Amino acid sequence: MMSSGKSRVKMRPPRNRDSGDVNFDDSWAILSTAMQEMYRKNASRLSYEELYRTAYTLVLKKHAERLYSSFKTFVAQHLREIVSTELAPLASNTTNSLLTSTIGGGGVTSTIAVPLAAADKREGGIRFLKAVKAQWDDHCLCMRMISDILMYMDRVYCKELQLPLIYDAGLALFRDHVIRNNEFQAGEHIYAIILDQIQLERDGDIVDTSAIKATVLMLESLTEDKIDGETVYSRSFEPKFLRSSVDFYTTETDKLSRECDSSQYLIKTEKRLQEEFERAMSYLSVTSEPKITKIVEENLITKNIVPVIKSGASGLTFMIANDRFDDLKRLYRLCKRVDPEKTDLRSALIARIIQQGGEINQDALEVLKHPDKSKGVTVQNAATIAAFKWVEEVLGLKEKYDCILNDTMDGDNQIQTSLTNAFSSFINQINRCSEFLSLFIDDNLKKGLKGKTEDEAEAVLDRAITLFRYITDKDMFETYYKTHLAKRLLGGRSISDDVERMMITKLKMEVGFSFTTKLEGMFKDMKVSNDIMQEYKAHIQNTDPERTIDMSVSVLTSTNWPVSLSTIESHTCVYPPEIERIKRSFEKFYVDRHSGRVLTWNPNMGNADIRVAFRKRKHELNVSTYAMVILMLFNDLADGESLTFEEIKAATSIPDNELIRNLQSLAVVPKTRILIKQPMSKDINVADRFSFNVGFESQYIRIKIPTVAYINKTETESERKGTMDKVDELRRYQTDAAIVRIMKARKSLEHNILVAEVTGQLSSHFHPDAALIKKRIDAMLEREYIERSAENRQMYHYLA
Repeated sequence: MMSSGKSRVKMRPPRNRDSGDVNFDDSWAILSTAMQEMYRKNASRLSYEELYRTAYTLVLKKHAERLYSSFKTFVAQHLREIVSTELAPLASNTTNSLLTSTIGGGGVTSTIAVPLAAADKREGGIRFLKAVKAQWDDHCLCMRMISDILMYMDRVYCKELQLPLIYDAGLALFRDHVIRNNEFQAGEHIYAIILDQIQLERDGDIVDTSAIKATVLMLESLTEDKIDGETVYSRSFEPKFLRSSVDFYTTETDKLSRECDSSQYLIKTEKRLQEEFERAMSYLSVTSEPKITKIVEENLITKNIVPVIKSGASGLTFMIANDRFDDLKRLYRLCKRVDPEKTDLRSALIARIIQQGGEINQDALEVLKHPDKSKGVTVQNAATIAAFKWVEEVLGLKEKYDCILNDTMDGDNQIQTSLTNAFSSFINQINRCSEFLSLFIDDNLKKGLKGKTEDEAEAVLDRAITLFRYITDKDMFETYYKTHLAKRLLGGRSISDDVERMMITKLKMEVGFSFTTKLEGMFKDMKVSNDIMQEYKAHIQNTDPERTIDMSVSVLTSTNWPVSLSTIESHTCVYPPEIERIKRSFEKFYVDRHSGRVLTWNPNMGNADIRVAFRKRKHELNVSTYAMVILMLFNDLADGESLTFEEIKAATSIPDNELIRNLQSLAVVPKTRILIKQPMSKDINVADRFSFNVGFESQYIRIKIPTVAYINKTETESERKGTMDKVDELRRYQTDAAIVRIMKARKSLEHNILVAEVTGQLSSHFHPDAALIKKRIDAMLEREYIERSAENRQMYHYLA
């Protein structure tokens, strides 16, 4: 029959010329003889049309059942003969390193163990696999030819009774009479050989993977009866393979743990994983890959990764300390394979960061506790240097772990969160972190950024912001930053207003507008002050052109500036008459233009330039306002006369702490000893006397005399206590305001919810204590901003 396109020969059922019965035995003799010829590879001499007609007639005459059964019996007998004559003799010298021989009569057998060399074992096993594969190929070819001549039985009989088709039945017969032969189970030999070959390859030998792959494909082609999706491979071989792999990797884990350091262990673990992956993909079944991978992961990673990480000589700590980035990459990849959360790795990183951070904290605290032990620096400078060192070391540590995170751990978000928590933990363990960071910024904005480009300056500020993010009590930082900013602005020490504003912008982006409102107000005050002074100088030129003393005044809004500057009572001073006249002149000028405002003078942050005549020459001294007031007392004294500490205090009303600091600057520091102190010592005492040092000499005409412990100084314990008291007071006000805002919006709220919402609102400034919130709620109850519910004592109502 011809069809369009390619021609294809079709077998048609023969015409029914004989309606009589047929002799089954005669017909079967013809068919079985033909099958034998097929197995003998003489199929070319057969007439397929005649064979097909014979099988067709048997089915047509209701002999299909006998034909089907005879076919199975014939094939089974043939396969059993193949096993006994071809495969069994070949297997005796190949598997399990054993030779089996029969000794004596009565069927008594004795198994004699004879070790085989690896090469013999490999080659003998491969010969057996190839022999089985050859028989399998021959069998499959014969089954295709037999299914062609029994095609009509497939279509009619097998489909009607839902029996396996001839080809499928032939494969099942191969499975049952070769692979699972009762007398000689070739399958067990096959499994043992493949496992031996795998073991040889695991030990570093080279094996014939193509022969193993062909055998595995055969096992995958043989399905299990009545079990959907199951094959001989998955049901019989794979469990043995997995069990042997568990035994191997249990031993391998112990071996590597004993013989390898952490780096070698990680390298060999990755190598084993890659080998098993390639083995499964190249000559085992792809379905085995996830199973064998899991076995390797459970044994080499899950069971042993913690000791690898914690190994003191080569573990995580060693890798971090020695920048072993390749090892860290392997460690991350392996941990990620078995635990998406990377719990063990994250825990180890957190512990290490907190340990390193604790050491940095301890070093800083030791200097603060014992500053006198620092060589070559003063006590105050030692504390300041410790603060700078703390910031630099913390930032260095942060940059190192950022590099580790990005270069070895793919910027993993979970690990990044853990690193953030670890840094936040140890940074906030030292209660002076806010002060240290503010000092660091202050130093850079005064001199550290001098000569740097805009990009370089921004990079330094970004580093500071990085550390700022970790600080919990941001209101403490705000307090210190305002104080240092005030000193920079009023002392003219800032290198650039643009850089100052850049820093404020960065702070605003981090914590919002409310945080920087007062900082921006400080800049606004300085600009307004400059405008006022220009108007005042123009006014003086018109009204008092002969004035010989110039004065510059900064008019500050008290609410914008640090409390330490706006607390005027602690900064009193009696000015010299000529200064007092100028001061009153400015007050009148200012009040005339701004009626209703009150000026309160604060000399604490002022400075003055005065010209002083010494014996050899005149010098221009830049001193603090307090120092200027002290020096002008000596204008009225004759040569050789002196003033006591008490006399200076009475004449100037300068607070004791400020008076001591300024007298130290003027009379103790060798290079700026404008006054002579009797007796000479580092400390200022009540009984000390001071006289003008008319013989003072210096190579410079203009001399700057800084106040002792003024520049970049860390706070003393008493100063710190004062700062904390002020911050605590501000926190009470902020907590009260948050309670009122929330209750005004919600009207009624349960206690725990109110505490949670107050905490949420304040957390961007500081971490509020539950006890503080409860105390402020009680205060709001007493002041009748809120009241308790009569029905539920845990419920509060807002009172308008």
